[in-house]
Amino acid sequence: MTAFTQLQFSIDGPIARIWLDQPATRNAFDDRVIAELTQAFEAAGRDPAVRVVVLGASGPAFCAGANLDWMRRMADYTRDQNLADAGKLAEMLRTIAGCPKPTIARIQGDVYAGGMGLVAACDLAVSVDTAGYCLSEVRIGLVPATISPYVIRAIGHRAAQRYFLTAERFDAAEAHRIGFVHEVVAADALDGKVAEWTKAFAGNSPAAVAACKKLIADVSGQEIEPGLIARTVEGIADIRASAEGREGVQAFLQKRKPSWLQAAP
Repeated sequence: MTAFTQLQFSIDGPIARIWLDQPATRNAFDDRVIAELTQAFEAAGRDPAVRVVVLGASGPAFCAGANLDWMRRMADYTRDQNLADAGKLAEMLRTIAGCPKPTIARIQGDVYAGGMGLVAACDLAVSVDTAGYCLSEVRIGLVPATISPYVIRAIGHRAAQRYFLTAERFDAAEAHRIGFVHEVVAADALDGKVAEWTKAFAGNSPAAVAACKKLIADVSGQEIEPGLIARTVEGIADIRASAEGREGVQAFLQKRKPSWLQAAP
């Protein structure tokens, strides 16, 4: 396994945990953190024992966006260097969003700028009620370009118009209202909610969950037309004919546990 220096990575039964671990910099990321996050999510996605990935953080903040030292270096980059650098960030976000395992963002503190992209790239997000959120890029003359596909998908066009353009700070209740996070809880209930979701994921067919993730990505925002309908028909036919699809239906009819539950730790 890769030795990580910027984050913690562990696998406990069906749960992979990836923890941002630079509390002194409020878990702001740089090129090293980006590389390690990419590697960690790739490793979790490949591991057949993993059913769910939890992304969390140490310290008072979840992620403050870009590390200041990294930003100082970027200030002297050429356009080509900036393209390469931004490409690595985009690849990290694509890797998180494309992970075949369901992903949960466990938000214990503030989320700013690029950190918003980390949360938006995850499938589910639960926040403590004291966390603050901000898309702060325009304050320093930048735009949230690389994270925008994930954040706009999460909060919608209208909310993006407000928070991308004003750079207002908003609280966890507002993050929930606009759909950025799924649940808001007190700090002492955070791990309980995460455990509730990981238990749900561990009970579901791994192949079906991966297929559902792809289904959502393929269907969301698309026009309902004959080609899309045909692809959904093929999708249900394929999963019905698959080994896990057949096993799941037979287990249901025979009133027994399916094989993926029998094999679960």
